[in-house]
Amino acid sequence: MVRNIPRCMSTQHPDNVHLPFFAESVELGGEDEIQEAYYAFSHLGCDEQMWDCEGKEVDNFVVKKLLSKYERYFRQNHLGKDIFLTLRVPNPTVEKSEAKILLETLESIPRSFDTARLFYQDDISPIFEVILPMTSSAISLDRIYRYYRDFVIGKQNISFRKGDVTLAEWIGTFEPASINVIPLFEDLDNMLQADLITREYLMDKDVEYQRVFLARSDPAMNYGQISAILMNKVALHRLQLLEEELSIPIYPIIGVGSAPFRGNLRPNNVEHIMSEYPSVQTFTIQSAFKFDNPHDQVIRGIDALNRGVRDKAKEVDEDKCRQIIDRCSSAYKSSLVKIATIINEVSAFVPRRRKRKLHIGLFGYSRSLEGIKLPRAIGFCCSFYSLGIPPEVLGLDGLTSRDIDFLREASPHFDDNMRDALRFMNPESMALLPETVIEAVEGLELDIELDEEHQILTSEIVDLLRNNKSKEIEEVVLRAANLRGFLG
Repeated sequence: MVRNIPRCMSTQHPDNVHLPFFAESVELGGEDEIQEAYYAFSHLGCDEQMWDCEGKEVDNFVVKKLLSKYERYFRQNHLGKDIFLTLRVPNPTVEKSEAKILLETLESIPRSFDTARLFYQDDISPIFEVILPMTSSAISLDRIYRYYRDFVIGKQNISFRKGDVTLAEWIGTFEPASINVIPLFEDLDNMLQADLITREYLMDKDVEYQRVFLARSDPAMNYGQISAILMNKVALHRLQLLEEELSIPIYPIIGVGSAPFRGNLRPNNVEHIMSEYPSVQTFTIQSAFKFDNPHDQVIRGIDALNRGVRDKAKEVDEDKCRQIIDRCSSAYKSSLVKIATIINEVSAFVPRRRKRKLHIGLFGYSRSLEGIKLPRAIGFCCSFYSLGIPPEVLGLDGLTSRDIDFLREASPHFDDNMRDALRFMNPESMALLPETVIEAVEGLELDIELDEEHQILTSEIVDLLRNNKSKEIEEVVLRAANLRGFLG
């Protein structure tokens, strides 16, 4: 069977302001997420749903529930052939408390296979790929590949004792025989060697293709938006060279959200994002994209992505990119330290949209922030925007005029993204930042049309914080997010 590689991967990122019509509570979980997967497939046109298996209330019976609850749809749309469910598993190297969930998740794959075999009367596996977050080595990928092959599947040939039946004879065979492991790269060092790690992982494997997932949100949060853009540009070009070297198709996935800081993928600018990252095969469709825009616009946006054709990555000057990343990352962290306290204050009023956490994420600032912890990416972004300080401005003071010229060439929609972000700027709040940042924003010389209503709301949030009127803050945070079209 020739594999159709998805263009749109629906995810469970909780960046939405509005609740979907099927939500049973303000925090999606349990049966809501089953219905969300069906909705993404059947109503929105996504051809893949990422199913996050980290955190609490993970449903390992998702395949059984989808096929039994929406039988008519899945009879006509074959799970594992026409549409796809891809599991995101814990990384036991990093997430020690979640480590055994990985084993439980891998054990559930043959059970889902049995369910689908009864339903479809064929041997097409409904699940055959898993995503490993925070990938840092080829061996971490290989362990998952081999654990599944040798222990989950391999144990079926073992007998209980000499002369007794094998496990397969006792309870049935275990399939599929192997799975694909998709590395998700999230930090600077590993993203810049994504090609090397992927090459090493593939050395002893006979595969038809390999998917590679590049983060966009966490790199922005860790190193600033400019660094995140350039990190992805370098990684995508290197992966293209690897594809040519190995003669194996390498299909990149990029994790973009609706906030400009987190990727700026919205229904009305999908063409921009496809041209910004032409070699990407799969784009994430996060919750704000799905639930914070008019339904017809969402349909059109996903349809445009589905019809899009992958092209070659644009070559970039890697040495220049690395120089800019180092300078901007340093400037970004310097500004972040100065504003961390108020960001944490606001984050307490960002509403939760999922009953369980996603993965733990990366945030390596414990030393530079002297022990100050910061919120996860969506709460982090929402806090900045709620104050009228677009997080995209942090790190700009690390750029020279030549750097800006280079950036505009490497990232053709950099100015568009900055305009989208700066609309939500509140000049009064910007005074909280170092003067060098404000001067750098002015140095971009962009025509900006401020959203006056959003500016009023952000001023109100600042006043409420100053006067300790915490009961009213969450409502205003939501009103401002509603104007933006995303929570964070």
